[in-house]
Amino acid sequence: MHFEPVSIAACETYEPETCRRALETVLSPLGGLDWVKPGMRVGIKANLVAAAKPDRAVTTHPALLAALSAMLKERGASVVIGDSPGNLYNAAVLNHIYAVSGLDEAEQAGAELNRDFSERSAFFDDAVQAKSFRYTGWLDSCDAIINFCKLKSHGMMTLSAAAKNLFGTVPGTQKPEYHFRFPDPNDFADMIVDLDEYFKPVLHICDAVVAMEGNGPTQGSPKHLGCVLASKNPHGLDVLAATLIGLDPAEVPTIAAARRRGLAPERVEELDVIGEWKPFARDDFELIHNRNSLLFVGGNSVFSKAARGAMNAVLETRPKVNGKLCVGCERCKNVCPAHTIVMKDAKAVIERGGCIKCFCCQEFCPVGAMRVHRTWLARLLTK
Repeated sequence: MHFEPVSIAACETYEPETCRRALETVLSPLGGLDWVKPGMRVGIKANLVAAAKPDRAVTTHPALLAALSAMLKERGASVVIGDSPGNLYNAAVLNHIYAVSGLDEAEQAGAELNRDFSERSAFFDDAVQAKSFRYTGWLDSCDAIINFCKLKSHGMMTLSAAAKNLFGTVPGTQKPEYHFRFPDPNDFADMIVDLDEYFKPVLHICDAVVAMEGNGPTQGSPKHLGCVLASKNPHGLDVLAATLIGLDPAEVPTIAAARRRGLAPERVEELDVIGEWKPFARDDFELIHNRNSLLFVGGNSVFSKAARGAMNAVLETRPKVNGKLCVGCERCKNVCPAHTIVMKDAKAVIERGGCIKCFCCQEFCPVGAMRVHRTWLARLLTK
């Protein structure tokens, strides 16, 4: 089966000239920006999940967004950059994120920062899970969408890159509802792929200059990789991205969901990769493994269905509170879609019986007090 090629290019720093040169290099084999026509309105769907300074590696770096905006403007397009974080979707929240994330740099390059906070309803008959959903209305004003993600580890999905970035089309405060509707990671992944298929960005670009390892996608540690990736297929890009950080693509639920639909290969060897990728691969990237890597869910397991279920329960990752770090802000309590977090002695406590393991609490804890926890057996089997 043929998949769209994935391009990779070196980008050692976020210096403006380096970013421009890297984007030109990585896009050239894919036809560059020749599809852009004067007068087009191009939307850049960035990763702006939280108000974080660029050096924390939480968001798509403003230098890359500025470079791409300038390239689009030179072709006569107007450019708007937007996203919906897991918070209130309004001017106050987004303006704060824009400011802290350094997006004035993109504005200086001629881009507009989205300030249309309307919402729309979509009906998608071809969807596997998201037959109907709400999305951010600013996307309707765009003639084309470029998905510009950040390479990060992720508590629930193991990997946050191209496919996962389209979850930002769902208005912020509705995101917990989607976690509640799709608590199983495989169903949630199918919903993500539905969004990818509905919006169909013309191009996917990944900021892997400085990625995030460990307690991602918001409280992990920056990790220098020194490259950018691009493709017309988000799932092929994600296969390469996973391989770069030492993650088996089979562990990534969105890649598995895409494979079931014939949209992604199983491994990087099945991809047409343009550029040398092995020099950027890391074997010391701190990963978040999930139970899919432990082979108790597959049809070839020697365990009975009941035994596999019991083992999965033992091996499954889950959020855990570090009481020493918790500041009692109640952000986790307010964002929890299952309402299983309570406050005791001004500290967050997870009531395990109702936890759906969506990791919303871990993703949006502002101080990193919520961690991804694995049992000793899970840690042993994924060493």
